[in-house]
Amino acid sequence: MLARAQQDAVWARTGAHNKLRSHLREYYPAFLGAFADARGGITRPEARAILAAAPDPAAAAALTTSQLRALLRKAGRRRGIDAEAARLREVFHTLQMRQLPLVEQAMGRQALALLRQLDAACASADDLEQAAIASFDQHPDAGIITSFPGLGPLTGARVLAETGDDRSRFADAKGLKAYAGAAPITRASGKTLAVLHRRVKNQRLAAAGYIWAFSAITASPGARAHYDRRKAGGDRHAAAQRNLFGRLLGCLHHCLATGQHYDEATAFPSPATTTRAAAA
Repeated sequence: MLARAQQDAVWARTGAHNKLRSHLREYYPAFLGAFADARGGITRPEARAILAAAPDPAAAAALTTSQLRALLRKAGRRRGIDAEAARLREVFHTLQMRQLPLVEQAMGRQALALLRQLDAACASADDLEQAAIASFDQHPDAGIITSFPGLGPLTGARVLAETGDDRSRFADAKGLKAYAGAAPITRASGKTLAVLHRRVKNQRLAAAGYIWAFSAITASPGARAHYDRRKAGGDRHAAAQRNLFGRLLGCLHHCLATGQHYDEATAFPSPATTTRAAAA
């Protein structure tokens, strides 16, 4: 329940962010440019604090360096405050296309209303994330799940929430892969043969799997090699990543059934090891 609620909160945060961003683009592009390269963009605490204090270009241009420093500290920033305050002041004083003053003020009031929605969505997502992780850490399978590359406590909680802990739910790994949308569908008619990705699936588990596989590519050499082999074989990025997700799901099903932790050498044996095993 908590993992699903947190995912819903994240989706709500994304929707609120998109609405505010679209609105700011109409009259306040300098603000978007100020945080374009920052991780999280305008969802960052310092961005939201500055927007609350200066919801339109005129108010932003009136902010002093000391006021900007105070806003950054209030938002929780601890490093590089002086340099960031100076950078923001320079950005807000750059000449740009402007709306009429009354129009900017009206759009600024609307931005504040949208900002309150974004603040609430961010607070809900953060609160539910902590609750979901705390609950997941108490589960007996948490150690096995988080032993997999790319699976942290939050993504692991989402995977567990969607797959469940009933070992009889999926008779084999194929059933779990089909449920997650990681198993392709083969359709044949006469001389025509098509292999398609599965559209009817658990969308929440598929979304968690996308994050899991994407993270595993950088966290696991074996996962990276598997992804590269699929790409070299003609798969596009999404298909190769989906195939990797299926491979990881199969490993997870086995580990949960046997109570084992993830082992890189077993999950992704080297080509030399596979050749020797086949010869034997």
